Amino acid sequence: MLLHQPRRPPWTRTAYGTRRRAAVLLVLLGLVALSAAVAGHGVGERLAPGGWTPATAQSTRADAFLAARFGAGQPHLMLLATSKEPVDSPEAARAGRALTDRLTADPRTAWVHGYWPRATPELRGRDGHTAVVAVRFKGDERAVLAAGRAVAASETGRAGPLRVSVAGEAALFSEMERLSTKGALIAEIVVAPVVLLILLWVFGSVVAALLPVAVGAFAVLTTTALLRALSEVMTVSVFVLNIATALGFGLAVDYCLLLVSRCREELADGASPVRAVERAVRTAGRAVLFSATTIAAVLGTLMVFPLTLTRSLAVGGAAVALCSAAGALLVLPALLVLLGEKVNAWDAFARWRTGPGRPVAEGRWYRLAMWVTRRPVLVTLGTLLLLGLLAAPGAGARFGMYDDRVLPVSSPVAQASQRLRQDFAGGSGTAATVVLPHLRVPPVSDAPAGTAAAGDTSVSDASGGTAPAGDGSVNSAPGGTAPAGDTSANGTPRGTAPGGDGSAAGEPAPAARAGAAAATRVHTYAARLSGLPGVRQVRTATGVYHHGRRIAAAGPWAAGFTGPAGTWLDVTPTSDSPLSPDGRLLTERLREEPAPARALVGGPGARLTDTEQALTGPLPLAMLLTVVATLVLLFLYTRSLLVPVKAVLLNALSLAATFGIIVAVFQQGRLEVLLGHAHGPATTDVIIPAVMFCTAFGLSMDYEVFLLSRILEEHRRGTPTGLAVAVGLQRTGRLFTSAALIFAVVMASLAACDLIMLQFIGFGLAVAVVIDCTLVRALLVPAIMSLAGRANWWPAKRLRRVAE
Repeated sequence: MLLHQPRRPPWTRTAYGTRRRAAVLLVLLGLVALSAAVAGHGVGERLAPGGWTPATAQSTRADAFLAARFGAGQPHLMLLATSKEPVDSPEAARAGRALTDRLTADPRTAWVHGYWPRATPELRGRDGHTAVVAVRFKGDERAVLAAGRAVAASETGRAGPLRVSVAGEAALFSEMERLSTKGALIAEIVVAPVVLLILLWVFGSVVAALLPVAVGAFAVLTTTALLRALSEVMTVSVFVLNIATALGFGLAVDYCLLLVSRCREELADGASPVRAVERAVRTAGRAVLFSATTIAAVLGTLMVFPLTLTRSLAVGGAAVALCSAAGALLVLPALLVLLGEKVNAWDAFARWRTGPGRPVAEGRWYRLAMWVTRRPVLVTLGTLLLLGLLAAPGAGARFGMYDDRVLPVSSPVAQASQRLRQDFAGGSGTAATVVLPHLRVPPVSDAPAGTAAAGDTSVSDASGGTAPAGDGSVNSAPGGTAPAGDTSANGTPRGTAPGGDGSAAGEPAPAARAGAAAATRVHTYAARLSGLPGVRQVRTATGVYHHGRRIAAAGPWAAGFTGPAGTWLDVTPTSDSPLSPDGRLLTERLREEPAPARALVGGPGARLTDTEQALTGPLPLAMLLTVVATLVLLFLYTRSLLVPVKAVLLNALSLAATFGIIVAVFQQGRLEVLLGHAHGPATTDVIIPAVMFCTAFGLSMDYEVFLLSRILEEHRRGTPTGLAVAVGLQRTGRLFTSAALIFAVVMASLAACDLIMLQFIGFGLAVAVVIDCTLVRALLVPAIMSLAGRANWWPAKRLRRVAE
């Protein structure tokens, strides 16, 4: 007889033989959680705020080249100084010089480009009462964020007659972090009582309702410690903390619901607490193990994308899935053994709840499944049509990346950024840059005679002319470029050639001819670029260009655009939204235009282009790995070919419908009456949907495994397919819909935050889980499995016959 007993999992044999062993195990796991909390302390300071663009991308290399060789490139922080008097007044100029001197003396700054002391016209607003000081910091992303936060805290506010506000990348990240922390705190205060009520109703007692908290805490603490350790050997995005917390909470609720419910069923059938826990782990625990393994494998496929964010999510997501499973299979059973019958204590809703002994055939989910299986074709076609209609808006998605306009209009950073766009023609960091390494053009100060107008015969030229008044052609905003003729921290001109390099006056004739030829090529190239659609003007060492013509000759400022390392061009776009399809299109035009030397195109639009390419290039491989991993693991779990294929296709349909809804709401502005006007750009962020869908896919696969576990259990008892589906749905429908409801409530609370990125994520994930647990699990799964009939289980029966 003993030889025919089903083999128990090893953790049930070692941990739950006695309550004493369970208590010992619980103490050990508590020590592990405590150690993890200590090890993970300060993990936020170790994580990177960015990770959106590949380190090897052309835009990244162009920006690094400008920063290292020219003291130019994208500034990290832009200080907007406003005065009631003109910025050239003695009091304002004195305060401005003091501000610039303080920033220049700061050891954390790489360069400072300010309106003062040289009164650089490009850094003065149109009204004459506003000026800009652009700062770039040293170090990696963490150092930049810390320096930007410190400088903003010390310099924002009144500085004599000046009122200083901040904008730029560092200010944007800091403000987003502040708003996300504030939004999360508000969400916790508002949602916590609601979630507690739902948990009380679902779990049946106060004691049982607190179990997901213990499992979730264990998963989050151990994952945080792992992220802290990984930050020592790789760059980990700070964004992963939020995703890991949300996913860990969702999985903890799912796993606890499944195991606690199964344990209570066994207790209701008369099993002892230890025996009930062993049976729950042997049945439901198997589903938990396969679910966590599938989620970890699917999220692990994100490693193929060359982005810090996606690779961090791959590691963090896989870790939190496995840690959640470890908590459910180790911490939770130990707690259940110790609690015994007390797991049902303090049931606040007992008088309204139907007991566990209610016949299955009287359940709502059972009746729904039977209704569906009687008309499977109609339900399948109707549900697929509805999902298709919901997914349709996704075809009109315009991908971009979010900028400062994701902030609420009340944010000081958003107001400073808007002021930059209004008062400075180039906007706030909107310019594209084209770097020509090793192609040096002699600036005006050391150019050979005749090179200032070199190549003018090839284009219609207005050399020596000036730009039309008020068109912003010359007096443009910094736009992410080096101000002409500005100085570095030590006061030397940026980009000037050192004496004796062979390019100054008296140089040999071959060098002079080479310099003149380089100037001609750059002049012709700049003229061509200025004539491209979407380009307002081009500035470089040979002059200022507009609509294919040179409208201003090179002046002393031209020294900042050339040097021994090469030459670069500043391209001001006509659009003030470079992180949009317009910016991507302009980048493609700039990169397709033949250049006089090897060119690197940078700027915000180039970052968007490089990020999209980094996501779309490996996408087929990632999708293939995701499908293969899901099919293989679900086949091992179900011994069926059709069921895994169905799971993948239905998950894809669910995610497509979710994507269509978020495009309709956030890009196309639907449901503004309910959600209010979206203040962000009319684009869909290229990264956030991918991050969001990873979480949604994991939860969807979780619900799929839970439903399949009970259907398989009933089928292997000899129950016909239709009845097995109905019984399985009755046993698990309340579980996964309750888990989805809790997760949706938590995520929906983020939609009330001021930060549109949190609104996007919260609303999208709430919609994803609601669609999955209603249209997909409750309707499509029973209908399709009813249509497939015995084909659902092929070749499982054949494999069993061969084994026999």
